[in-house]
Amino acid sequence: MSETKTIRILIVDDHAMVRSGLKNFLFAYDWIELVGEAANGAEALKFCTAHEVDVVLMDMVMPEMDGIEATRRIMALGKPIKIIILTSFQEQDMVSQALKAGATSYLLKNVTAVELTQAINAAYAGRSTLSPEATEALISATRQKQSLGSDLTDREKEVLTLLVKGFPNSGIAAQLNISQSTVKYHLSNVYSKLGVKSRVEAVSTALKHRLVKAD
Repeated sequence: MSETKTIRILIVDDHAMVRSGLKNFLFAYDWIELVGEAANGAEALKFCTAHEVDVVLMDMVMPEMDGIEATRRIMALGKPIKIIILTSFQEQDMVSQALKAGATSYLLKNVTAVELTQAINAAYAGRSTLSPEATEALISATRQKQSLGSDLTDREKEVLTLLVKGFPNSGIAAQLNISQSTVKYHLSNVYSKLGVKSRVEAVSTALKHRLVKAD
């Protein structure tokens, strides 16, 4: 616990019941001062701009401005504010985007009282706390990045294979018995997952990394 200074907390969640529950919990600790609450990211940004806040308990999915954008903008204020994401979502994209935006910690709402107070103290001291689920999501994302093309679906691999063989969209459509619009959809996904912007780049990348067998 913080014995030298009271930690000023802002609660940000679009559900009044959640805010109420957190307030009742925080009132039990004399080293925590609840300085405000907000129902969305826009309100949180406005509050942090005008008041002194040490730690923000930030929800992710909210109207007007979500938790990621609010985190990004609050960090841009240049104040020594620490943000703990407190959410029900554990998807890889959300975890990585929140941390990139500047969040110190990422916890799920099933966190225990002890874990939350420990995270608040750690955040105030500049240390990160990640829920086991968030940690696993980051590890999984890292593994995927290490293996280019590992996230391609079977159909996308078939499309890429035919692309490497020199088939035009019409030829790929005929070979796989799908429409040309569906081929374009799959190619768009392939380009995105391989980080390329054209057929030539896709073929080059596929051959370089041996993603398909070239006859």
